[in-house]
Amino acid sequence: MINSRIRSFAFAGIEARPVWVEVQISSGLPAFLVVGLPDKAVAEARERVRASLTSMGMALPAKRIVINLVPADIPKEGSHFDLPIALALLCAMEVLPYEEVARFAALGELSLDGRLNPVAGVLSASIEASALSLGLICPAMQAQEALCGGDIAILGAPTLLALINHFTGLQTLTPPVFSEMEPVPADQPLPDLSEIKGMETGRRALEIAAAGGHSILLSGPPGAGKSMLAARLPSLLPDLTQRESLDVSRIYS
Repeated sequence: MINSRIRSFAFAGIEARPVWVEVQISSGLPAFLVVGLPDKAVAEARERVRASLTSMGMALPAKRIVINLVPADIPKEGSHFDLPIALALLCAMEVLPYEEVARFAALGELSLDGRLNPVAGVLSASIEASALSLGLICPAMQAQEALCGGDIAILGAPTLLALINHFTGLQTLTPPVFSEMEPVPADQPLPDLSEIKGMETGRRALEIAAAGGHSILLSGPPGAGKSMLAARLPSLLPDLTQRESLDVSRIYS
């Protein structure tokens, strides 16, 4: 019998793949197992989750606990599975209301004292959560980034205890508000290719790459002008569309 299951994500490049984090608590010798092709960071989530609960005065039940990451044939990498494992466990222990938590996907790394640390891929996870019609729970300092993924409910929490208090009604986490970045002032133009004298071959290569949408590799000894040329490539390119800007942001995320 599956006691609870929470959505999270595995990453393939910049794409987020939905993953179920399932929890079963059953009779037997006390154990805490994580299955479903976890890497070392995911397997170590057992100790981070255990320590986080201990720091709040809670303990895991003295039973056999199995965490299954579905689908099991996709490798699971990264520490961002800490938070969904902890939430699924708390739901199985009936500390949190499962119906409320199940409306969200989750990702985040736990410190030993229950703090939530930033993880990679929050923007891609937000986009996929939007496609699944789910909200997203993430570390508080990445809530602004998650807002860019779609019109979904975002819960940015500083600690696991704050999330527990939110879902049990003891406190309310304030929803993040999107704040746009200030545009680059018009009086600060990008470095221009006309400022470079000579270097006809390098300049011609930049022009061809920019006009044809080609990649370019600059190779040479230090001081040959590679960085100087590369800094002027953006001045040849058109402004990014909204979709292109989002794809670039997902790479950084």
